[in-house]
Amino acid sequence: MPPFRLFFAGAREGHLPSVLAMIHINRCTPIPALLFTCLSTLLMLVTSDMYTLINYVGFINYLFYGVTVAGQIVLRWKKPDIPRPIKVNLIFPVIYLLFWAFLLVFSLYSEPIVCGIGLAIMLTGVPVYFLGVHWQNKPQCFNNFVDAMTRAGQKLCVVVYPQMDSKDEDDSEETKEQKAPIYKPGSEDGDGAHA
Repeated sequence: MPPFRLFFAGAREGHLPSVLAMIHINRCTPIPALLFTCLSTLLMLVTSDMYTLINYVGFINYLFYGVTVAGQIVLRWKKPDIPRPIKVNLIFPVIYLLFWAFLLVFSLYSEPIVCGIGLAIMLTGVPVYFLGVHWQNKPQCFNNFVDAMTRAGQKLCVVVYPQMDSKDEDDSEETKEQKAPIYKPGSEDGDGAHA
């Protein structure tokens, strides 16, 4: 999945500003998500030592890979009856987690400062999450500021939020699926992912 698609999908889920979920009115390209990806990439290139950047990103990636694989084991144990399109024997995730734990501990031991900075970079998302997603009763001035920034982004990039109108009932199934939200709260299968 391209990196800009992560920002686009996150915005559609409500985890990022809604302007990132908007597409160009003619080309249907998620221009704000592409620009945000470009800016974040340029920020990462500020460091002159590419080895350090690879270590930051590598440590964070492997941390999340391990948490994801551990989540598979937890879900298999806590919710054994949910539908699974692909079912893997649990011995493979357990073996992966053993190697993962060894590599993670070795990384923490050999380069604790790099791992600490990587964790600090990752934890910068926590206040953003609480400010943007968890905090539900925001003051009106905050909402007005976000709305003004969204409108400015829309005008700058000539984008709109894609929505399905009731008059589009004659669309094909593929078109309806592309216009549908990525996640539908309360869906039976729980994932609702189309991408």
